[in-house]
Amino acid sequence: MPMALIHDPEIYRSILESLPIGICVVDAQKKIIFWNDGAEQITARTRMDVLGHSCFETIMSQCNQSSCAQCAEQCPLTVALQQGKTVGAGIFLQHKAGHRVAVHSWSTPLRDAHGLIIGVVQSFEEPLAIANPDPGEESMKLGGFLDDVTGLANHIMMQSHLRETLGTFAELHIPFGVVCIEAVDLGPFRSRYGQDATTSILRALARTLRNTVWPSDFVGRWSEDQFLVILNGCSETALRAVGERVCKMVAGATIEWWGERHSITVSIGKASAQTGDTVESLMERALRAVVASRPVALGQAAATGNSSATG
Repeated sequence: MPMALIHDPEIYRSILESLPIGICVVDAQKKIIFWNDGAEQITARTRMDVLGHSCFETIMSQCNQSSCAQCAEQCPLTVALQQGKTVGAGIFLQHKAGHRVAVHSWSTPLRDAHGLIIGVVQSFEEPLAIANPDPGEESMKLGGFLDDVTGLANHIMMQSHLRETLGTFAELHIPFGVVCIEAVDLGPFRSRYGQDATTSILRALARTLRNTVWPSDFVGRWSEDQFLVILNGCSETALRAVGERVCKMVAGATIEWWGERHSITVSIGKASAQTGDTVESLMERALRAVVASRPVALGQAAATGNSSATG
C-alpha cells in the first residue's frame, strides 16, 4: 500500500465502519455522531435511526444487571465524560425489536489537540456465552421441546428440567429458585393490536429474559401468558436480587407497531426450593406470588399501553 494511503484518515474511518464489534461515538452533549456496521448488527438500528439523536432517547438505553444507569452518574458514557477515564462495564442495550441485548462495553474519552474532552468512543460486543447459539437447540426443536412462538423451551421441557433440578436439590442440597413472569394484560393487548403484535411482544419478552439471566440458568414458556426462569445455585438472597433485575429488564421490553412504541404489563413471582418440594408445590408458591403482585387497575394499564413490572 502506498505511504500516502496509509496516512489517509478515510482508510481508518472505513476500517472502523466495517468492524464486527459495535463502535459508537458521542459528542459532549451525548449526541451520536458515529455508528458502525457492528453497532447496526448488534442492535438492528441503522445509522439513519441513530445519528444526531441523544443516546438517552432509548437508542442507547444502558442498564447494568442491577440497576438502570440511563444518563445517571454511573452511566459509562457519563463517567468517561466527567472523569476522563476509560470505563469497562457489562450493560444492556435496547434492540430495535424491543428486547434487551447484553453486551460488554468500553467507553473511552475523546480529546481534542488541547486535551479537552469533546466526546466518548464506546465499543461493545455480545459475550460469547450469550451470542453463540445453544448447541442443543436444534435437537430440542426436532424433538418438539421448543415453543413455536418464542423459541424458548416449552412447557413439557420446563417441567422435565424442573423435576430434574428438584432431584438434584433433594440429593445434593444445591439451592435453586424459580422466577415466574406473567404478561398480565396479554388478552386486552391482543384484542387491541392483533395476533402479530402479540407475537412480537412475546418474542421481545422472551429475548429480554434470555439475555438478562446467566447462560447456566434455564428459561422457558410455562403457559400462554407466563414465562419461567429456573435459577441454578441461587440462594434466597440472590433470588430476590435476580427477581428485581428481571423486573427492571422486562419492564423495558417494547415493540414498535404502526409507528408507535408499545409495552405490556407484567407481574413477577419468586419461590425458592424447599425440602420435600415437588414441581407442583414449588410452582404453586411461585404462581401465588405472581397473583399477589398483579397490578390492581388492569383495565387502566391496558388502555394506556404502559408497562408495569412488579415483583
